[in-house]
Amino acid sequence: MWADPPSKKLAHAAIGIQGQGESDLAELHASGRLNVVAVCDIDPARLERGAAVYGTPAKYTDWRELLEKEGDKIDSVNVTVPDHMHAMIALSAMKRKKHVYCQKPLTRTIAEARAMAAAAARQGVVTQMGNQIQSSGEYRTAAAMVKQGLIGKVKEIRCWSGAQFPQAARPAQADAIPPGLDWDRWLGPAPERPFNNAIYHPFNWRGWQDFGGGAIGDFCCHIIDTPLKAVDFALPESVICLAAEEAWIQDARRKGESWPAWESFAWEIPGNAMTTGKLRLTWQDGGKKPDLSDVPGWQKDREIPPNASLMIGETGSLLLVHFGAHAQLIPDPDNTARKFPRLAGNPAEHYHSFVSACLDGRPTTSPFSYGARLTEIGLLGTIAARFPGRKLRWDAAKMEFPEAPEANAYVSPARRAGWELPVI
Repeated sequence: MWADPPSKKLAHAAIGIQGQGESDLAELHASGRLNVVAVCDIDPARLERGAAVYGTPAKYTDWRELLEKEGDKIDSVNVTVPDHMHAMIALSAMKRKKHVYCQKPLTRTIAEARAMAAAAARQGVVTQMGNQIQSSGEYRTAAAMVKQGLIGKVKEIRCWSGAQFPQAARPAQADAIPPGLDWDRWLGPAPERPFNNAIYHPFNWRGWQDFGGGAIGDFCCHIIDTPLKAVDFALPESVICLAAEEAWIQDARRKGESWPAWESFAWEIPGNAMTTGKLRLTWQDGGKKPDLSDVPGWQKDREIPPNASLMIGETGSLLLVHFGAHAQLIPDPDNTARKFPRLAGNPAEHYHSFVSACLDGRPTTSPFSYGARLTEIGLLGTIAARFPGRKLRWDAAKMEFPEAPEANAYVSPARRAGWELPVI
């Protein structure tokens, strides 16, 4: 399958080419082994700006038309669009046996994530989820430190983020749709609603349940990633929303459509050879930080960073600040952390390794088989948020909450007619 010589270049199509899409395409192209054959963006103004950079004449505002007309000319695509469209576009590309680079989180729903992982395996294509910070030297080194036993077996993992994407109740009025923007296609499988300026397109969709996963959806694939790489734990057995913004809980309109300003979760995870037993994983966002006074060696006057993960082990803990700082051992009287060899790496390598995998058969570090598992952990949180204070047991094999049928409705929610997922 990958017998082509290293000199060959990947024929690539970019779907979503402004914002993060602009960055994704630039990094993929910087590998020097990729030709941009076609570009697509639902917003014509953004499409023209992005296409001009690469001088690409094949421009589309409908990704379905791109795949239909350019399918025999391309080897790969990147999908850098709002979360609710990831699965439909990526599955359509994989059905045509195209390699896929897809931004994080992999999908908006658990059923979509499972479908993406299964399709990638069935089609034998190269995949990479866009949690590119994973490839930085700091993150790779942190995972290696835990794997090599510097804190002993892991007892607990605490993660937190300062991110928040709260929204007020959806306004009733409709604003004029920007020229050329096909609002119906932007909505895709989501229920219809009026267009409103700056509420959804191009950034704030993250704060709405129909399009994104709020803070945990946006950041779990970065901050929970290194603990998952280090400990390689299985899918959770249960999840609970410990607390959330009270005003959001009490406002039925907000709670039914948007995400809170802050929330906290806890998962119970089966133990493995890297843990002392069952593993407890917690998450806080919206500026909430964990109480670390019970962590041996944590100095009470030490400032808690706004975004980080802390792996607590038998003999010490490892703090990884997001992002750009080397991991810190706590306590570390012998300066062991400073002596540990720093692994090379930077986010650009995440993109370049995808191109190399497509051309040479090298493995990627965040294939959909892995990305789906990491995404599912965060998505379990988004479901638990709808039931604050209620512990939900998760049967990963059956993909259901056995005692909570009302929660199962969010595992594979209904899609608008005409926007069903491709069957592979």
